[in-house]
Amino acid sequence: MANHPLNGSERECLKDAQPIGKADPNERLEVTMLVRRRSHDAFEKHISALAAQGASAKHIDHDEFTKHFGADSADLAAVHAFAQKHGLSVVESHEARRAVVLSGTVAQFDAAFGVSLQQYEHDGGTYRGRTGPIHLPDELNGVVDAVMGLDNRPQARPSFRTRAQGNVRWTARAAGASTFTPVQLASLYDFPQGDGQNQCIGIIELGGGYRPADLKTYFASLNMKAPSVTAVSVDHGRNHPTGDPNGPDGEVMLDIEVAGAVAPGAKIVVYFAPNTDAGFIDAIGTAIHDTKNKPSVISISWGGPESAWTQQAMNAFDQAFQSAAALGVTICAASGDNGSGDGVGDGADHVDFPASSPYALGCGGTSLQASGNGIASETVWNDGANGGATGGGVSSFFALPAWQEGLRVTRAGGAHSPLAMRGVPDVAGNADPVTGYEVRVDGHDMVIGGTSAVAPLWAGLIARINAIKGAPVGYINPHLYKDPLALVDITKGNNDDFHATAGWDACTGLGRPDGKKVKDAVS
Repeated sequence: MANHPLNGSERECLKDAQPIGKADPNERLEVTMLVRRRSHDAFEKHISALAAQGASAKHIDHDEFTKHFGADSADLAAVHAFAQKHGLSVVESHEARRAVVLSGTVAQFDAAFGVSLQQYEHDGGTYRGRTGPIHLPDELNGVVDAVMGLDNRPQARPSFRTRAQGNVRWTARAAGASTFTPVQLASLYDFPQGDGQNQCIGIIELGGGYRPADLKTYFASLNMKAPSVTAVSVDHGRNHPTGDPNGPDGEVMLDIEVAGAVAPGAKIVVYFAPNTDAGFIDAIGTAIHDTKNKPSVISISWGGPESAWTQQAMNAFDQAFQSAAALGVTICAASGDNGSGDGVGDGADHVDFPASSPYALGCGGTSLQASGNGIASETVWNDGANGGATGGGVSSFFALPAWQEGLRVTRAGGAHSPLAMRGVPDVAGNADPVTGYEVRVDGHDMVIGGTSAVAPLWAGLIARINAIKGAPVGYINPHLYKDPLALVDITKGNNDDFHATAGWDACTGLGRPDGKKVKDAVS
């Protein structure tokens, strides 16, 4: 009998949603179950040592990771037996990812997990969802960490903004503003000489697609060879261009073009998944444990406010990012484009997840003005409520990491207070659409900004550093905080409730990169 509530699995319906009836009992769906890690205590010690050792840290290979820190075979067998008992099919089972994907009907999953799946209607459409917790039987209590996929609401949004269209504030500034190719920004940020040869950059996408002809045209315009780009399907997601350059295609093409231009020669693998909590975590897990392509850095430009996530989901992502750290894979995540409130609209401060995970490199946004071959000024990106602003603030979920201890956060009016929880972002880069990135999407040459551009910019820098070093730098957050002079501090501007200040702040983190110094700090 399913009688143990799964800790952190509680769901509420979207605030503007109304139930319109029971979900079709015959509808088929797939659900991802994540089991506990083998040797949890040993893994915690390994991660702590990794953070402390810096450039001398030893990453482990995939086989060693699976052997020591994957799922225990007995736990996977327990999930398989549970599935058989309830007539559910095992679609996939992954020891390294600690994941089992099950297929069945709504009626079967209702009975298996003690839930009642409903159809909900809201301003954005309809979704299948539930309220309250998921329940587990005795034999899985304490074995299963998360169950995702019962609810198929859109979980995340892309963090990109196209250049001004009728925004008075933007238009007034745009007259004297320059836009940039990724290559020009890499030069302005003094990225080290080199390329991305023998590196793979993973990119997570939850919709949209790319057209090879556009990539060929774009990179030819930069006098560069187009990168090798491979699409990987996760949970039936696929490369599916919509033809709308202002839709998710803009995100996909921005990510590929920025990363590919900054790290020429790197292989790019795009993991396409449905925009659900299950699709998102499965894409990340697939990328981290991809033993064929072996990305050394992963760029994530999708996210949402922490308040929109279940605790079990945030824990599951955080554990996946810890696995990435152990394997030497760097995670770069956009901090969002909706200022200190992250678009929630309740008057409170919110940070964007997954950028708020301490094992992700949270990437915030600036507005950059160039003069000749140099930077004339750089401030916090904030174009107001309609124009967008860099996300940033203080997590309400993740504890203060050791490498952020002693920092202070500056709020509106100049009030300072000790940073008590995980602060976001860690680093920054140009994100203002007015001074944005020249890209090509669905046959259109466009200018796009947003923190979505900063994540692949940093991913490209890290791929270039990995190529120079001949080994992955991996989890770099602690090392950047030990050597903050590797970044150029941004001290002017705000993202509404938080203000830039000398040192780390909740707008641009430690600052924008000085590429050569970043290489030295993490090598």
